[in-house]
Amino acid sequence: MNLTFFFQTLLIGFSIAAPVGPIGILCIRRTFADGRRAGFISGLGAATADAFYGAVAAFGLTFISTFLIQQSIWIRLGGGFFLIYLGIKTFLAKPYDSETTNHNEENHQGMLSYFMSTFLLTISNPMTILSFAAIFAGLGAGRFNSLDNFASFMMVLGIFLGSSTWWLGLTFATGVVRNRINNDILVWINRLAGAIILIFGIIMLISIQSQHLID
Repeated sequence: MNLTFFFQTLLIGFSIAAPVGPIGILCIRRTFADGRRAGFISGLGAATADAFYGAVAAFGLTFISTFLIQQSIWIRLGGGFFLIYLGIKTFLAKPYDSETTNHNEENHQGMLSYFMSTFLLTISNPMTILSFAAIFAGLGAGRFNSLDNFASFMMVLGIFLGSSTWWLGLTFATGVVRNRINNDILVWINRLAGAIILIFGIIMLISIQSQHLID
């Protein structure tokens, strides 16, 4: 394994994380409400899930990928309802309510819930495995299939670091803007973010229903 290969895995992790979806909206909102640490911890949850799916692809754990894809409807169903719950909760949240106290950055339990929520939301999309498979195919599938365990581990690490880099940059940029807004604007940010997350949840449920009808 060489540095070029490692940087390729960093790019894979970055590119998987970069498209702004419900996780990105959630991280931006949490950064506005609770600061960069809350937003970045949320991003790390998504990065950990990306690394998990990267590991499934890198180590050739086909029994896991097959199971997740077979159960994808139920997994995505849970993710869709969870998004709807988060959307409603975010929409109704006040800038500094019980969820977002002034000392929330010191609240380890709150940070753990931020991490786990984005981890579970990202895991709820087993199709991510297919995204990694498509990227590997584009870069030369045979090259990745022939990796030893150490190279596979470094590949997963690169995916995690690449994804984390995106979330670090996103939360840092959001934090810069955060210092220039007041609570009235935060209320509207909560409502907008909540509405977008809610819509993503509804779209996920509709897509599941459409897939079920096609199947």
